[in-house]
Amino acid sequence: MEVILRKYGNSAVVVLPPAVLKDLGLSDGQAMTLDTNDQGQIVLARKRKYVLADLVAQCDQKAAPPADLAVWEASRPVGQEVW
Repeated sequence: MEVILRKYGNSAVVVLPPAVLKDLGLSDGQAMTLDTNDQGQIVLARKRKYVLADLVAQCDQKAAPPADLAVWEASRPVGQEVW
């Protein structure tokens, strides 16, 4: 399918036909991410909603803490901080 870029204010837009939106399960006003890959192709994806439990599940609980964390924890207050 051929599409044409159109000027919309200071941006260029592409109009997606209703059939394409239906095939992709997309709707008006849906948040998307737009990126390109190494081959110069456009990658359009639904914006992912993160859940804290899912992010924590990806963490390595046995990993050593970052080196700069020790410096932060050893630092003294310099202002009105409450410890």
